[in-house]
Amino acid sequence: MQTPLYRRIALKIGSNVLTRPDGTLDITTMSALVDQVALLRKAGVEIAMISSGAVAAGRSELRNMHIQLDSVSARQLYSSVGQAKLINRYYELFREHGLTCGQVLTLKESFATRRHYLNQKNCMEVMLSAGIIPVVNENDTVSVTDLMFTDNDELSGLVASMLGMQALVILSNVDGVFTGNPSDPESRLIRTVQPGADISGCISRSRSSMGRGGMDTKYRTATKIAAEGIAVMIASGKRPGIVTSLLGIGPEPSESVPHTLFMPGNTATSQMKKWLAHSEDFAKGILHVNDGAAQAMLDRVGTSLLPVGVTYVEGNFEKDDIVQVKDPAGTTIAWGRAGCDAATAREAIGCRDRRPLIHADYLYTELNT
Repeated sequence: MQTPLYRRIALKIGSNVLTRPDGTLDITTMSALVDQVALLRKAGVEIAMISSGAVAAGRSELRNMHIQLDSVSARQLYSSVGQAKLINRYYELFREHGLTCGQVLTLKESFATRRHYLNQKNCMEVMLSAGIIPVVNENDTVSVTDLMFTDNDELSGLVASMLGMQALVILSNVDGVFTGNPSDPESRLIRTVQPGADISGCISRSRSSMGRGGMDTKYRTATKIAAEGIAVMIASGKRPGIVTSLLGIGPEPSESVPHTLFMPGNTATSQMKKWLAHSEDFAKGILHVNDGAAQAMLDRVGTSLLPVGVTYVEGNFEKDDIVQVKDPAGTTIAWGRAGCDAATAREAIGCRDRRPLIHADYLYTELNT
């Protein structure tokens, strides 16, 4: 057997890959993907799967139900039925290969605190070390709309970052990122995106028919995760042998398979900063800084935020909560873990002889990646 290009990957499978146009599960595609994952496992690749499809599976199961539901109640009902259907199908398919999968349902707020973040990380690390394939999904039955992941692309990025994956493979219903609308014959597939390159002008803002996301969220996830040193590939999950080919052990060489590769950055990122990189949505307060402090944080890695550079403290946060840092124009330039509570921070504004409000080890800017 050929040697896989990566030994530890996260695999995200979108709703449009797993469902037919009528919303029912596409068992043929699902089985083919499980076959590929099984081949990779036998080649020594550790895999965490982030799988959509629960709401779609539940909707198709309950399509003859004649009660009116609001969108939140419908999502909760469909996911409660569909998640059981989806994981049962995965379990049976993997069992045919002598493999075991396990379900991990999570919420966005479970990534908000360091304690919960590490608890999830430990759970999935134990599963991987035991040879069990984690099948991760958002727990739509109890998630609150305002605190939901944008979609499972965002969740897949968090899982890939948290587990220190070498690569993240995002399977969609298109071959990757195009120079325009994929349906336009003039559009061309972008094969490689170099670190720091901005191709956002090519990204369509339209969403898929079954899932909540679109290429916009895939692009944002891919650029952030690639900056952390993880290769990201976006490809069509409907192509035969796509996953094994992307990893170099399939029927086609990886370079000949249509996909977009986001090249990983070269700067190593600590586990703490990987958590902070995805924590902006959990900020409990804001530290407003002057031009000097803002420039120092943006120009130099390893710069702590000192009280002398702070002009105003907003919010009521506790020590170790996540806080944003904004420049004089009101632009968020960084976020990190507060070294003290809000009251202490306010007392220290402008002082030169106080401890950092955010230590460099717990401060994240785009420069950190």
